[in-house]
Amino acid sequence: MAAEAATGSELIQVVALLTAGVVAVPIFKRMGLGSILGYLAAGLVIGPFGLRIFSEPEAILHVAELGVVMFLFIIGLEMQPSRLWGLRQQIFGLGTAQVGFCALLLTLVGVIGGFPLNVAFVAGAGFVLTSTAVVMQILEERGEVSSPRGQRMVSILLFEDLMIVPLLALVVFLAPSASEVTLSERLVDVAIGVASIVGLVLAGRYLLNPLFRVLADSRAREVMTAAALLVVLGSALAMQLGGLSMAMGAFLAGVMLSESTFRHQLEADVEPFRGILLGLFFMAVGMSLDLAVVAENWHLVAIYVVAYMVMKAVGIYVVARFRSSHRDALDRAVVMAQGGEFAFVLYSAATGVGIIDGEANAILTAIIIVSMILTPFAIIALRAVMPKDEQSLEGVEVADGLDSSVLIIGFGRFGQIVSQPLLLRGVDVSIIDNDVEMIQAAADFGFKVYYGDGTRLDILHAAGAGRARAVLICVDKAETAVRIAEHVKAEFPLIPVLARAYDRGAAIGLMNVGVDFQIRETFESALLFGGATLEKLGVDEAEVAEVIADVRRRDAERLELQISGGLQAGRRLMKGNIPEPTPTPLTPPRRPGQAMNEGAADALGGRGAAAAEEGA
Repeated sequence: MAAEAATGSELIQVVALLTAGVVAVPIFKRMGLGSILGYLAAGLVIGPFGLRIFSEPEAILHVAELGVVMFLFIIGLEMQPSRLWGLRQQIFGLGTAQVGFCALLLTLVGVIGGFPLNVAFVAGAGFVLTSTAVVMQILEERGEVSSPRGQRMVSILLFEDLMIVPLLALVVFLAPSASEVTLSERLVDVAIGVASIVGLVLAGRYLLNPLFRVLADSRAREVMTAAALLVVLGSALAMQLGGLSMAMGAFLAGVMLSESTFRHQLEADVEPFRGILLGLFFMAVGMSLDLAVVAENWHLVAIYVVAYMVMKAVGIYVVARFRSSHRDALDRAVVMAQGGEFAFVLYSAATGVGIIDGEANAILTAIIIVSMILTPFAIIALRAVMPKDEQSLEGVEVADGLDSSVLIIGFGRFGQIVSQPLLLRGVDVSIIDNDVEMIQAAADFGFKVYYGDGTRLDILHAAGAGRARAVLICVDKAETAVRIAEHVKAEFPLIPVLARAYDRGAAIGLMNVGVDFQIRETFESALLFGGATLEKLGVDEAEVAEVIADVRRRDAERLELQISGGLQAGRRLMKGNIPEPTPTPLTPPRRPGQAMNEGAADALGGRGAAAAEEGA
């Protein structure tokens, strides 16, 4: 009975954990506060200082840290060794500058607050270690992990993960009993750490690919998944045993497999576990917030949260301004201003060697957690006060006074191909686009593209739409193409307008506006592709041409019906792949029909009446 009660209690906790995350995260995302804050709030509600469904968040936190580990493994899969080598200056140069300068500023905050130098350094150094989980989650939600801005943050995070090793060594050195640790013992610890890294690199280079090749031949999907988890957790364990960061071990394993043919399979296998465990990590952090300590020392917590976050943001901004714009530097300063999960490890080590006591550890941990909670709010505040990001037009000419035979609006992959027959024929062409980066890239290939928004009537006048012999609308977005067509046909009704349509809906919209020609961007290529497939299957060229002509006829007829009847009209003209029922051929009856009553006789006519009389 006791075992059953314990099992039931554990099941209640699992259900409560999942329920809290499932309910809180969508609500917070709907409110614009992000998923991280949702997980933190959910953990706070069900933790020991909320509903008390969980009483030991530390146990959950240890398991949930695997989410961060798997996150770093996936990031490592995206970082080929050559790419990582290309980031070496950012990792060691930018990372060293930011960590060193911020550590100095935060140590000064502690010294000014009246703490001893060693305590102030440990407290500040812990806060310097930014939360990998928070920053990576923010970058992922923004879609900026692979952007230059995101890569700089990832580089700094990687350097901070490396810094946990020397910082733990410094904690031992600064401890009151540091004299008991000899130089040889310290050198042995360093050697073990280096040996762990070398061993992991060698194993990744010479063992992992052959291992996965053998497992792939076995065609057992579950074994591949188990092997992926084994690589991640085994690498993390190897680094931990060597006194290093588990996340760093997983990252190195990912880098070693980044050029493997199994990279995408590994990412797909690990991704579900990563997402769940990372959410669990944030919930465990929320549970770990000791509200009693915060309430008892609220003034101290509030002062140091603000002081640490502001000073760290100032340090990050100053370092970032050497290489980045004001906007990018400010964004990095706000996103990375919080403390991180590795601070918990550093503070625990400092408590173990006597630099800080248990109460100071609880206060510092609360400061870290509160800073993580405040980060989403700080980002929202920054977004509210910062003006919208305006594109720099440096080196780009704005469309003004253009006078060409043809005006092309939009110079993406479609517009670039459209321009070729015109330019080869010697037609005078003006091109406008509102993507500065594309304009700058086009210049490298010999194209003069002017900056201009085709949806604005004044830009159309400046670009020479009224003087052109034809206007070509080649933009990507369907609604933008229709809006430009409306402006051109209303303002310059005699100018021929040819437009690219994204899909059937866009084509109908353009036809309703009155463009002279429209084409769906994938229609011709799809017909060519289908015809080539039929030829590969052995169909005669004449028959292929006949089939393609039939498709064109059906499509044109269907499009005409859709203009008046909506997108669902003309469905009968499409050939689906669901077999349609075929009626059974009619066969003559063996005997003529006979009427059994007067009503049936009337229905059957004279023949039926005669038969009825005979029957009578």
